Amino acid sequence: MKNFALIGAAGYIAPRHMQAIKATGNDLVAALDINDSVGIIDSHFPEAEFFTEFERFDRHVDKLHRSKNGKKIDYVSICSPNYLHDSHMRFALRAGADAICEKPLVLNPWNIDGLLEIEKDTGRKVNTILQLRVHPAIMALREKVQSQKSDTKHEVDLTYITSRGHWYLQSWKGDLKKSGGIATNIGVHFFDMLHFIFGALQNNVVHHSSDTKAAGYLEYEHARVRWFLSVDVADVPAAQRDAGQRTYRSITVDGDEIEFSGGFTDLHTRSYEEILAGRGYGLEENRTAIATVAAIRNATIAPLTGDYHPFLKP
Repeated sequence: MKNFALIGAAGYIAPRHMQAIKATGNDLVAALDINDSVGIIDSHFPEAEFFTEFERFDRHVDKLHRSKNGKKIDYVSICSPNYLHDSHMRFALRAGADAICEKPLVLNPWNIDGLLEIEKDTGRKVNTILQLRVHPAIMALREKVQSQKSDTKHEVDLTYITSRGHWYLQSWKGDLKKSGGIATNIGVHFFDMLHFIFGALQNNVVHHSSDTKAAGYLEYEHARVRWFLSVDVADVPAAQRDAGQRTYRSITVDGDEIEFSGGFTDLHTRSYEEILAGRGYGLEENRTAIATVAAIRNATIAPLTGDYHPFLKP
């Protein structure tokens, strides 16, 4: 049994990490969040110590590291706001633990280089949650693409609308410096998926970027991709919106819809199983996706010519 600490226990994604820790037969012994709305811990690890101040959490983790009671932290799971991931991974490694970090790993690709140095210095490892890489439908599509030999590239349309209320832009998620913006906050795992399936990124064009939506064109070794991301319910197609649907997700490859709506609930547990077996995805596997979203964040908006997503109106 491995001992876990968790940073960001009050966040949206934290329960999936708690579930994964429990499902893999391990123990959460300490948790941290500046907010104290963490009653969800009782459903999984009611005996876990909880802290609202980092300094006290740090002291507790250090005490466990130095003690001989078998409670030394083996892994620190990181579910904190995006801009804090880098710092919290550094803390985990220096505390003598491996890290398991939510997406996005970091906001900029050069942060990866610093973490690689700390891995080398400490002998510890950063593991990342790239959950779509372990989704059966995505794995099958990757195998299909790799087995095909063609001189033409696949035509891909990626549309992801996950509507959010007015709270979104008032939270850290609406702050570009803290979240990295829409493409980083809700899109980075899709960009990783595209790279995972279709190979090296060759071109990156941005057609739209705002607080609530972004869109552009990506060209990979084996695909031409038009993408659209939004948190605005008005972007949900009328038929689905009239039916009360507030989200819309679609990926088509050469006109065929890729169905991967199911199987999402246990992807974190699957990721944890791979990490605990020594097959987790590390820092370098994140580099292409992080470089992609950083470039999108800083791009000059291109005119709507050539390839652009059909949801954009010329």
